[in-house]
Amino acid sequence: MKRIAFIAVLFIMGPLLVNCSDEKSKKAKKKEIAKVSTTITALPEVVTPPDDNPATKAKEELGKLLFYDPILSGDKDVACVTCHHPNTGYAEFLDISIGPNAKGLGSKRRFNSPNDIPHVKRNAPTILNSAFNGIDTYNRYDSENAPMFWDNRVKSLEKQSLEPIKALEEMRGHGYKDTEILDVVIDRLRQIPEYRELFELAFGDSNSITIENLGKAIAAFERTLITNNTRFDQYMRGDNDAILISEKEGFELFKEVGCANCHNGPMLSDYKIHVLGTPENGKLPNPDGGVKDSFGFRTPTLRNLRFTAPYMHNGSLKTLKRVLEFYEDIANGKQRNPHVSKEEYDPLVKELELSVKEMSLIISFMNTLNDDDFDKEIPEKVPSGLPVGGNIQ
Repeated sequence: MKRIAFIAVLFIMGPLLVNCSDEKSKKAKKKEIAKVSTTITALPEVVTPPDDNPATKAKEELGKLLFYDPILSGDKDVACVTCHHPNTGYAEFLDISIGPNAKGLGSKRRFNSPNDIPHVKRNAPTILNSAFNGIDTYNRYDSENAPMFWDNRVKSLEKQSLEPIKALEEMRGHGYKDTEILDVVIDRLRQIPEYRELFELAFGDSNSITIENLGKAIAAFERTLITNNTRFDQYMRGDNDAILISEKEGFELFKEVGCANCHNGPMLSDYKIHVLGTPENGKLPNPDGGVKDSFGFRTPTLRNLRFTAPYMHNGSLKTLKRVLEFYEDIANGKQRNPHVSKEEYDPLVKELELSVKEMSLIISFMNTLNDDDFDKEIPEKVPSGLPVGGNIQ
């Protein structure tokens, strides 16, 4: 009788045991797939500039003045800091930026009327830690070839710093061609005695106001904007009490569920292009096709996320919870952008496994990557005599 009962139990439980076994084998098989390195470390404590642009105090101070001076823009109304202000972590609380023919700062910035200048089509990323762009999981990086922008189209901070000056919707505005605006800006700087003195002090030559040195000076200043002593950095350097238990759990989940497939290395970015099908921003008249119209964009850093909302390349997701919910959707094969089919999603997306509980813990971990210990001092004036930061009041 006992034998019959035992066989009956096996008959009933058998399918359940097989299903459990199948689930375990599926998970085990999934964990066996190691497509990328997921090493995450603290940021280096020292920045390494390129050989042809060594850091000097004179160069950094000159670069800072240039960063705040709207004389670099076509209509003298926009500066680098207009969209990368220290009060908002050298980013801005706007989905996509507003450049020339406008006034206000951050979320209060509005176009003047009338206006025919378009929005900048992509979200302004923070400049903080851009000195480390391209750093890999072994803390190696090449400042002369560091990838810049959401599409990696330019290499080095020196080259990157000149591109917004040439862009119609960022700084150039109407009145000058993109091929002539840099020469116009250089001519303006040469007319200002203080800039002539500052460039000579920084570069050692009375004829040093050049396009190349303009880029070098701004880049030298930007390399001073680092936050490499966050609570997470302290934890990774051995201070076990620097982050909370819940944040440690979030860090482990971050790696386990697959976020670290792309967000790895000291900057929590692999600096590679991935196709995700991010929702479009309705302010843009045409969809942004990204790299080679693939709708692929670079993995952003996760450092200082407190300052960089809204998120994604076009600011279409307002909170970190929305971002994680978006990843959950696309991991489950949902289509959030009509121009990108789920078959086109990056294969690494399929590795993600997120739950609501895991999201809150992962967000708590991300908060350990915030640090407001950076240069917030704003110059009282700039050599051009124009309003500091452009029309931001």
